[in-house]
Amino acid sequence: MSSTEHADQVVHDVAVIGAGPAGLSAALNLVRAKRTVLLVDANRPRNAATLRSHGFLTRDGISPLELRKLGRTEVEGYPEATVVQSVVDLVTPDPDTDTWRVHGSWRGAELEARARTVVVATGLREEFPSLPMLRAFYGTAVHSCVECDAYDKAGQPLAFICETDDVVDRALLIAAWTDDLIVYTNGVAPLDDAGRARLAAAGIVVDERVVEDLEGDRTGMTGVRLADGHVEPRTGGFVRPVWHADLDWLRTSATTSPSATSGNTAANDDTPEALDGLQRDTQGLLVVDRVGRTSVPGLYAVGDVTPPGPEQLIVAAGHGAATAAAVHRDLVGGLADLRDAVQ
Repeated sequence: MSSTEHADQVVHDVAVIGAGPAGLSAALNLVRAKRTVLLVDANRPRNAATLRSHGFLTRDGISPLELRKLGRTEVEGYPEATVVQSVVDLVTPDPDTDTWRVHGSWRGAELEARARTVVVATGLREEFPSLPMLRAFYGTAVHSCVECDAYDKAGQPLAFICETDDVVDRALLIAAWTDDLIVYTNGVAPLDDAGRARLAAAGIVVDERVVEDLEGDRTGMTGVRLADGHVEPRTGGFVRPVWHADLDWLRTSATTSPSATSGNTAANDDTPEALDGLQRDTQGLLVVDRVGRTSVPGLYAVGDVTPPGPEQLIVAAGHGAATAAAVHRDLVGGLADLRDAVQ
């Protein structure tokens, strides 16, 4: 049966949006609580370029895509689960039915579903420094997760390319695995005298010149090329992305904001109406309590889309399990009484 046909007939207990470790863990624990779960995923994982994931007990070194596949297969094995591939473009509360409406599409197939609660587990989008060859080496020679991948780079001559204001703290963390580290600010990351002194005391070299690109071949990365032509030999390193939480599909209603229909052509004309009462932090991440409840009753969030942002896969999976337990308890007790909800 098609996803649309099934969804029109059933109000699911929970719709889980996103099938990374956090979403899969939430879905698995919810179906084992005998909750009917609609798991919706676009199959566009942020770590698709990564060959191996690390730190996940019993699965150290597994391909992250294989880990997702195994998790999805486990969830699909339960009759309470409906797993759908779709790009969600609308999640909105329906006060008339006390449910959430979920809409999406995939290759011409439309998804129209309803659920009593929603778990957001869509993760984040990465924005990298503008270096043409960065993507070619990302996931093999260059990584973003220090905790995940620094072990395999230990003792090597490394580069850290960072344009954000946490450059000092992140560089000091990387230096725990190597004594040959050069930090490239690309002329962007802010550094004061105190920060430079901390890095110098740790034996970390700082280069604030503009980076033109990375160099290498099929055997791997070989260096960092600066705009002035200098090439510094480096066998790998880390990059600090800027993270974006793309959540425009969480809306108060199915219509766009009033400005989009009023004829006002000022900025943000076409910005959808944000979900009323939904709290986000200064980074745009969804503010949640310790078990994933957002400030909107019936809406939960887990994984990278919640503070502090990107986390190890096993941590995300643990958070997914904790949120699943909270969702189940709230459904048992009634969503009107959420004493621990974010205020």
